[in-house]
Order: sequence, then C-alpha cells, then structure tokens
Amino acid sequence: RVPELFLDDERVTYFSSEKTGAVKGFQALMEHHREFGFVEGGKESPNRLWLEDAHVATYDTSAVVTAIWYFSRGGSPEAQKGPVTLVYVESGDSYRIAHANFSNY
Repeated sequence: RVPELFLDDERVTYFSSEKTGAVKGFQALMEHHREFGFVEGGKESPNRLWLEDAHVATYDTSAVVTAIWYFSRGGSPEAQKGPVTLVYVESGDSYRIAHANFSNY
C-alpha cells in the first residue's frame, strides 16, 4: 500500500528505525519496503505495527502527524516502540506522506 500512502516523487525522504541514513526518492522507498518482505497485493504476517498518542497539526496544504509507533514481531507480547513524525502534503484530491521519520526509544 506504499503508493497509496506516500507521494510518488523523488523528493520523498524516509528515516527508518531499522537502517542508518535517509531513504531518498519514491523508488528507493519502494525497495526499502520490499526488503521487509512487503509485496504488491499484501501478505499475511503475524507482525503488527500500530500508532498511539497521535497528534495532527494542519497547515494550508500540509499536515504534520506525530505519534508513538509500536511493533510486535510474530505475536510477541514485547513491542518495540519509538516516536514517529509524518509530513503529509496535498496531492490531487488527497494527502500523501512526503517525509517520515521513525526513531527508537
């Protein structure tokens, strides 16, 4: 679902909690998600990712979302977590993520 969420643009940037440095550009972002096993059409996975304590600040043609992300691997009761910031921009009749920053606690 990456194309539904992110801006299809070479200016897209993404800081992953899993790798050092910025992922730059839509194609690099797609490849980054393929490395995690994400494929077109989706896949069944016991892993779970969710956000809590979300806050949305809207501006003229953009929005900034801050939250705490949680990731549970394979149904484990222990979850990784950290802060996340998502910057959305208008794209046609919807909003898409232009920048994401996932950090670890």
